[in-house]
Amino acid sequence: MKINEAAKIWNISERTVRNMCAEGKVPGAVKESDGWKIPDDAIKPQDGRVKSGEYIKTSSKALPIGISDYVRAESEYYYVDKTLLIKEILDKKTLVTLFTRPRRFGKTLNMDMLRVFFEKSEVDTSVYFKNRNIAKAGRRYMDHQGKYPVIFLSFKDVKFDSWQETLDKIAELLQIEFGRHRDLLSSDFLADYEKDYYRKILNKTASKVELSSSLENLSRMMFNHYKVAPIIIIDEYDTPIQEGYSKDFYDEIVDFMRNFFSGAFKDNKYLTYGFLTGIVRIAQESIFSGLNNISVNTILDDDYSDCFGFTINDVKKILSSYSLSNKIDEAKEWYDGYCFGNTEIYNPWSIINYVAKDGLPQAYWVSTGKNEILVDILRVATEDVFSKLDILLQGNAILVRVNPNIVYGSLTSEPSNIYNLLLVAGYLKIVKKTILSDGSYQCEVMIANREITSVFKMEILNHMIQIGTIQYSTADRVAESLYSKDYDMLKQVLSEYMDRSMSYYDAGAEGFYHGLTLGIVALMDNHYRIKSNRESGEGRFDLVLFPREQRYHGIIMEFKWGKNLNTNEIKAMAQDALGQIDEKRYEVEMLDAGVDGIVKIGIAFSGKRLEIAYA
Repeated sequence: MKINEAAKIWNISERTVRNMCAEGKVPGAVKESDGWKIPDDAIKPQDGRVKSGEYIKTSSKALPIGISDYVRAESEYYYVDKTLLIKEILDKKTLVTLFTRPRRFGKTLNMDMLRVFFEKSEVDTSVYFKNRNIAKAGRRYMDHQGKYPVIFLSFKDVKFDSWQETLDKIAELLQIEFGRHRDLLSSDFLADYEKDYYRKILNKTASKVELSSSLENLSRMMFNHYKVAPIIIIDEYDTPIQEGYSKDFYDEIVDFMRNFFSGAFKDNKYLTYGFLTGIVRIAQESIFSGLNNISVNTILDDDYSDCFGFTINDVKKILSSYSLSNKIDEAKEWYDGYCFGNTEIYNPWSIINYVAKDGLPQAYWVSTGKNEILVDILRVATEDVFSKLDILLQGNAILVRVNPNIVYGSLTSEPSNIYNLLLVAGYLKIVKKTILSDGSYQCEVMIANREITSVFKMEILNHMIQIGTIQYSTADRVAESLYSKDYDMLKQVLSEYMDRSMSYYDAGAEGFYHGLTLGIVALMDNHYRIKSNRESGEGRFDLVLFPREQRYHGIIMEFKWGKNLNTNEIKAMAQDALGQIDEKRYEVEMLDAGVDGIVKIGIAFSGKRLEIAYA
């Protein structure tokens, strides 16, 4: 039988079968010109043997893709143990804690784990922790298991276009959570007016004011009934706030959330612990007004640094469990790069999907959402922002000031907040940080890893398309002309582009250079390392495409621009640009690296016209 037939019978990927054959794990398998031939009676190898002769434990459990239910994840799937989060919480005894982490870093699963651990239940939920790290930590921690009433709300799916729809969804979530505790309606410790209020929430007849005080009221009623103060868990608290910013109901959602959280967490004597998760911390004056008992834990802090996301040891174990130990370097290149506190962290969503796909490296994280934050940033980005994004796309670091407090409304007036958002949302990693006197940080930041680079490329190119600065066909044909050294095509493509985009040039030509650069990066980065505005020889070149493989030629481009020039003047300016490449010896770095066939291109622009000189 063939590789594809064996893969289907053995329920594994064709790639795995091919590797098994190549490593001698399939007795009788013979390599022929059209692939491997496997005996029809061949049995699927079971011992996980590798070339070195060492044995690897092969996990029989499925991978928890999209599973945020702790009981299911722990019982039925491969579970990376994060239960020591409970130990840290009990050791610190902080009344209210906000954890900010990027999306898909295990926030919801961890919060559900806290719910299962702490919540009173008619069934014995300790069985889900008996073989976990928290049980090994000691009896004094397990004594808290199953001892508290718990209020749990997740706002991760509260994504609507209007304030009314958002409020309706919040009312529905409260209806479901109140329904989970409907035994309170028969409690002898609740007054009639409290039960009437309870029924309003259940029937979705409560007013906005009554909804805003629901957590405060429910926690009081739980305490009166159980004689134990509850734990309140709010997952992805900032999702509706982000939607409000994007969909123009920011003021309404912030006003509601301020009252909602104040009642739950500020001076609430009916509270044992409160936990919130989100991507960002909305600035205190906007959402946590007067809430001085909250401890905010961000990616800059050492506390809880290994509790969200996978550590290097987590990744080595999961790769080993699925016979992919030889993939650690590739996994690091694609999905590592995050630093929470001083802990090296991998993207857990991407690692799980990578392993599930038998070690196929792809941008898995980009498929988990619309990357709204990056889209919002690009919508208000200035020329300086695009220039720095260009530097980031080249694999270089930029120096930024990072303040953990975010005010969405200041994006347009304070451009530095753009990098704050990119950092906390998981697009950038910190290379070096220094704390400043005002509590903010000065950080060197870079794009986190290869996966995020691909996200950047596509989102930036998509934005250029949306605002009319570049089209896929234009970027594709520019790349084609440079690969083939067809300068007539290059001139034609750029001329057609400028005919369609005259209004954009009226605003200034510099934006075009950024658009062109980013467009080229998006489509040629696999074959070239892109560098711009860098020193080489005796000056600073505009754009250099440094070949990643010897079979590609190097490209050096210099741009010039002038107003109201005639054809001869534009041609002369293009020649000046070409001459500047030689005069300033921009090719020195490529020559030192042994690059052959360096192409030099000078381009001059004036209005809708351009001329190209090349050598």
